Amino acid sequence: MPQMLRRHSNIAPSPRRTLLHFAVAGFLALAFAAAAPAQAPAPTLGKADAVRYLDTDKTLASPEMEGRGAGTKGIDRAAHLLEQRYQSLGLDPAGTQGFFQPFTVTTGAKLVSGNDLQEDVAGKKKILKLNEDFVPFSFSSSGQAAAPVVFAGYGVTAAEFGYDDYAGLDVQGKIVVLLRYEPAGFAAKGGHQGLTQHAALITKAINARNHGAKSVVVINGKLSDGEEDLLTRFGSVSGPENAGVLLVQVKNKIADDWFAAAGKSLAAVQDQINLNTKPGSFAFPATLHLSVDVHIDTLHATVNNVLAYLPGKTDEYVIVGAHYDHLGYGNADSLAPSQIGQIHPGADDNASGTSGVLELARLFAPLKGQLPRGILFMSFAGEELGLLGSAHWTQQPTRPLDKAVAMINMDMIGRIKGEKVYVGGVGTGSTFQTILTATQKNSPFHFEYSPGGYSASDHTSFVARKIPVLFFFSGLHSDYHKPSDTWDKINAPDAARLLDFIAVVISQIDTAPERPKFITVAADDPHSGVTGTGGGGGYGPWFGSIPDFGESEQGVRFSDVQPGSPAAKAGLKAGDVLSDFAGKPIRNLYDFTDALRRSKVGDVVAVTVLRDGKPLKASVTLAQRR
Repeated sequence: MPQMLRRHSNIAPSPRRTLLHFAVAGFLALAFAAAAPAQAPAPTLGKADAVRYLDTDKTLASPEMEGRGAGTKGIDRAAHLLEQRYQSLGLDPAGTQGFFQPFTVTTGAKLVSGNDLQEDVAGKKKILKLNEDFVPFSFSSSGQAAAPVVFAGYGVTAAEFGYDDYAGLDVQGKIVVLLRYEPAGFAAKGGHQGLTQHAALITKAINARNHGAKSVVVINGKLSDGEEDLLTRFGSVSGPENAGVLLVQVKNKIADDWFAAAGKSLAAVQDQINLNTKPGSFAFPATLHLSVDVHIDTLHATVNNVLAYLPGKTDEYVIVGAHYDHLGYGNADSLAPSQIGQIHPGADDNASGTSGVLELARLFAPLKGQLPRGILFMSFAGEELGLLGSAHWTQQPTRPLDKAVAMINMDMIGRIKGEKVYVGGVGTGSTFQTILTATQKNSPFHFEYSPGGYSASDHTSFVARKIPVLFFFSGLHSDYHKPSDTWDKINAPDAARLLDFIAVVISQIDTAPERPKFITVAADDPHSGVTGTGGGGGYGPWFGSIPDFGESEQGVRFSDVQPGSPAAKAGLKAGDVLSDFAGKPIRNLYDFTDALRRSKVGDVVAVTVLRDGKPLKASVTLAQRR
């Protein structure tokens, strides 16, 4: 599950989305009577094998798989392992190239030659040293800026606190120097502990860009006792591919000279801002001039969804899926930043779900051609980068989308504790609650159900296409997104019992006389967070669009618009690409989130979308989340 998405999702009990699900056996031939066909008794399925399941998980989480990160040889090894397993079961290839459906993803960025920062302080010129005096951030634009310099405090515009570092400050076409984090008084004013969204580097970058800055130079500022003035490691901070502004960090000792040229002290200026929670912005004297050059190459890799089909008697089918990619050697989403560079094996996230798909494929394989509906087994890549594999398949499906009756997703099912399992999406299918209630009578698990279908995993891509979903999840733990997520911590016996339950649910959906009707569940607003996978607990008012998680041109493409939402009332539709919000350019979901955070319920916002390649303007009245 992608950490960036998880942070901003909002299904109740747990950060992957409070959800739960189902277990074993059952099949039946479907008679097509003219009236209401009856559901015949289902043949008995075999039982999931805990030993086999754990062995698969152990293999997928082994060092040879290199954490299954995009761009590693390990993820290719994992893809071929899945291909071989599906093939050995006699399943049909269902990709575009045999069992594979390849697509390209952005895996990161690297610094190339030409990164340079030069200062001219009252005629004294100096070339600063890369990675010693300064470093670019990985989501900086590439380009050059040579301009006058201004100090904009913490770079914050926070109407809720009556605070604006840019008030009365002209930064158009200039280089802006900013402090990390935020004024100390925000915590007291907001009545909370910890930092607000204003402390995020991407928020500062977007704010500076929207005020017209050419470049942003970030400094750590005042340090705690014993804390070193360290530069941020390139690639260790999350952000979009391109923030639309040059963005670098310099050490305090470099900035001290700039403040001295203005007759000020960096420490004293910061102390004054923190003491009064009032901006201390100013323009540096004309004797200070900076030249910033940033050159970054975006890295790409080809990865594969691995797809196998069990034919049924009709062309309808049930989807059973899980993502098999993970963080590789760690990236900005690692929750053990000091261990980036070590393999993050992802035994629970999501070798556990992937092993589950393979075990279910083994159980159902003997029923090839016998079930009323087929089963499409899907192993997704690109999930940790933003649900990219599932988004790619729903955009370029290898089987007709309108024949998919339901999608079953398993993400982190290997660490069941106290027999508690979360199941999401229960409200998206008209028959799901009845099936689950009947099936759980013989189950040892305590299920916690959530009706909504939007959360931080691949089923979200299918909800956007109006396909009913069920999402199984055993809960977060302290090893999530860390090198310590290892196979020896997997609870294989309970995972196998859960798979038995899920198998029964699948067979009930497959053999039912009628397919479940898709139901739109209210109160899921996917644009409430950075990538917008959450609901009413996100930032800002309600807009009502649902993002397309595939990589696309600049802007935010809507895969759907919620009925009755502000966006729908304004005439916005699925397929529209948001390019402007209240006069601010929208390049990506980070921009959209920032714009929503700065809006209020009741605001009438002018937006521009591209529809069929042509700009279309609309006015959206933002509403209260519900």
